[in-house]
Amino acid sequence: QVQLVESGGGSVQTGGSLRLSCAGSGYTYNTDCLGWFRQAPGKGREGVALYDRDSSTTYADFVSGRFTIALDKAKDTLYLQMNMLKPEDTAMYYCAGRKSGYCLWQTRVYDYWGQGTQVTVSS
Repeated sequence: QVQLVESGGGSVQTGGSLRLSCAGSGYTYNTDCLGWFRQAPGKGREGVALYDRDSSTTYADFVSGRFTIALDKAKDTLYLQMNMLKPEDTAMYYCAGRKSGYCLWQTRVYDYWGQGTQVTVSS
């Protein structure tokens, strides 16, 4: 069983930056799809960024060039660099992995989830 641990969340003002990390033994080596999702209070979980086995990356429309997903295979760590943060980015951010299959936005297809790291952006 893969255990994922997110870190790097915090409170920032509008326009600030944060880098989230997701670590787990074997996570980056044994997963076809790596991704970041988020859930704001009272809303459902939504996809933020995906990293597929062919190294292709996909971002949600609301990212608008502000975020970058990257991985470090040697450290079994997935990153999400977030710049120009907005209040609407406030949410609990989760990393996830789909062991076998193409990247999809649907949360139900993912096998591994972290416990989340809180991101709060004040205006």
